Amino acid sequence: MTGDSGSDGDRVRRRRRRERKPAAGGGGRLVRAKGRKDSSREWLQRQLSDPYVAEAKRLGYRSRAAFKLIEIDDKYKLLKSGMRVVDLGAAPGGWCQVARERVGERGQVVGLDLLELEPLPGVEILQGDMNEPETVDRLRARLGGPADAVLSDMAPNATGHKRTDQLRVLAVVEAALDFAERVLAPGGMFLAKTMQSGGTGELAARLKREFRQVRYVKPPASRSASAETYVLATGYRGPQSTGAPPESD
Repeated sequence: MTGDSGSDGDRVRRRRRRERKPAAGGGGRLVRAKGRKDSSREWLQRQLSDPYVAEAKRLGYRSRAAFKLIEIDDKYKLLKSGMRVVDLGAAPGGWCQVARERVGERGQVVGLDLLELEPLPGVEILQGDMNEPETVDRLRARLGGPADAVLSDMAPNATGHKRTDQLRVLAVVEAALDFAERVLAPGGMFLAKTMQSGGTGELAARLKREFRQVRYVKPPASRSASAETYVLATGYRGPQSTGAPPESD
């Protein structure tokens, strides 16, 4: 009798324990949540131990990415006094700050972004979609002439799927290049974030057709574990190289 009662009690307790276990879907959510927490923790640890983050804070730059442009410009001497510079996807503004320093008071820097950008000394802010013709027209009016440089540190959110991420990055670079073609002066330069091995094929051919020199650079401030690199195209050949008629002012 006692043994039977004990067996029944054990079965009830086991059933209750099973009922308390999360279903498979819930377990999956717990695993994903844990993965996000681990990823956030790793990002925070990397930020805290990153000397570029500390130096950006000390010097008043809005992002560590400012040092990528500094290092590229120090090596290739791209930004000069008096230049007109457009920074696409400018938020939070680190590249705008560097460009402003390099082109001086005689130069002009316009930061363009879909997002609202906090004011920056000496930088003109333009909020809009670079893919919209109206935005191009507004920028051209703001500049009062063609741009000497178009910069882009834009990148889409990563999915974790390598091929998908490459295609999405290339789409952003191509859109930035479409924009650059419409505002650059002959002889101008284009600098944009891309991915390693992501500059082959049609985009590479297009860049070589439209610019006199194309190179790929990875500044020291770009984390070694990151697949990002930058395409630097100089000596824009002008609208005739794109096959499109020049736009009238």
